[in-house]
Amino acid sequence: MRARFTEAMKEAMRAGDKPRLATVRLIQAALKEKDIEARGAGRTEASEEEILAMLQKMIKQRQESAEIYEKGGRPELAEQERAEIAVIASFLPQQMDEAEVGAAIDAAIAETGAAGIKDMGKVIGALKAKYAGRMDFAKASAMVKAKLAG
Repeated sequence: MRARFTEAMKEAMRAGDKPRLATVRLIQAALKEKDIEARGAGRTEASEEEILAMLQKMIKQRQESAEIYEKGGRPELAEQERAEIAVIASFLPQQMDEAEVGAAIDAAIAETGAAGIKDMGKVIGALKAKYAGRMDFAKASAMVKAKLAG
């Protein structure tokens, strides 16, 4: 994953793609922060799962910013945020579609023996362990809640 970031930065520099280069540099800066955080916890560097979670968090932040810019009448800034989302998303594994998410949730419910809403944490934990970076957990959480409730 780290090598992909470095290679993407080199490619963007060669191509003169300034927006992509800036976004990749933001990713690398966030990764350095994660590594420092990991060293504080006694590890050498951030794990792949932590990197995927970091990328998803960056996408979510930009989606929220884009919405705010749209509401504030600044479509050019919203478009810039969406362009950054596209670059960041290119580093994530292929996202699961709704049917795959539903099947994964059913399997996790069966695997954990979840019987009600109080078991939701167990199911989400199992999903995060298996599908980090491939699933939107905000949507998945709502689907788990619906399945466990009724």
